[in-house]
Amino acid sequence: MTINEHLIGYAGLPVFTFDESTDLDDLPGAAEVAWRVRTEDFDEEDEWRAVFERFLASVDTTEITTLVVGFWGHDCGEGYTYPPALLAERADRFPALRSLFVGDIVMEEHEVSWIPHDDLGPLPAAFPALERLDVRGADGLVLEPFRSASLRTLRFESGGLPGHVVRAVAAGDLPHLERLDLWLGVGRYGGDATVADLDPILGGERLPALRHLGLENAEIQDEVAAAVAGAPVVARLESLSLALGTLTDRGAEALLSGQPLTHLRELDLHHHFLTDPMTERVRAALPGVAVDLREQERAGGDWLFVAVSE
Repeated sequence: MTINEHLIGYAGLPVFTFDESTDLDDLPGAAEVAWRVRTEDFDEEDEWRAVFERFLASVDTTEITTLVVGFWGHDCGEGYTYPPALLAERADRFPALRSLFVGDIVMEEHEVSWIPHDDLGPLPAAFPALERLDVRGADGLVLEPFRSASLRTLRFESGGLPGHVVRAVAAGDLPHLERLDLWLGVGRYGGDATVADLDPILGGERLPALRHLGLENAEIQDEVAAAVAGAPVVARLESLSLALGTLTDRGAEALLSGQPLTHLRELDLHHHFLTDPMTERVRAALPGVAVDLREQERAGGDWLFVAVSE
């Protein structure tokens, strides 16, 4: 699977793109759309800052509830602005912001594991009322544990999510977080998180409001499944996703041998390596659960692959 289409909707709103070529005489209402700010220039240094300044001068940002950060160039090094840092600096211009997607970038712009990041840490403090945060890519991503009393949804899409990011999320103070998705990825693209890093999440005490948990796109999907099978947090979940990874019969056996999952509304296992007999066992064991077993893959010898890596 590749990410080759930009968002057309986000947080319940249609996405409207603002870039260098946007006609300023034909703009929608500030609160009517999710605004995607992006640059079309692959080479111009710090072009995203220039587009963002034009955006601030042209739109009543005090009414914006939903923002999407699109392509910002090939680098986050010297001479470039990391968009989340600039957003944090201008947080006073966005008092109504509730949903933020960082990195609506498709493969023609950057492969997911090459999207350049930096320190994401200033964002949560700058936007204490933020209810949803989605981040795509993790190359160079820095995150420290943070507190948010308003965040309901947190999602990281990555071909390799660093263990220090997983540990930061696990150590955070997020009392009202309802949905958490972590694409753990593979080691060769920086995905070095371990099951031990997930322990505070799986314990459940730090996330009392959690109702959906996704631990996905992992080359250690069987180990994750085994840990989830006995995890206290599962008893309060309404939906669980172990999709996109290398789940085999071993991981599915651990799930079926663990705590009951019949209370779930949804169990997402799509993109998996289960055999036909095991898929039937899963369906039979969870008759009242909407189980997604699409994309049954076949292993090439011992070679298993996640859905999204490079």
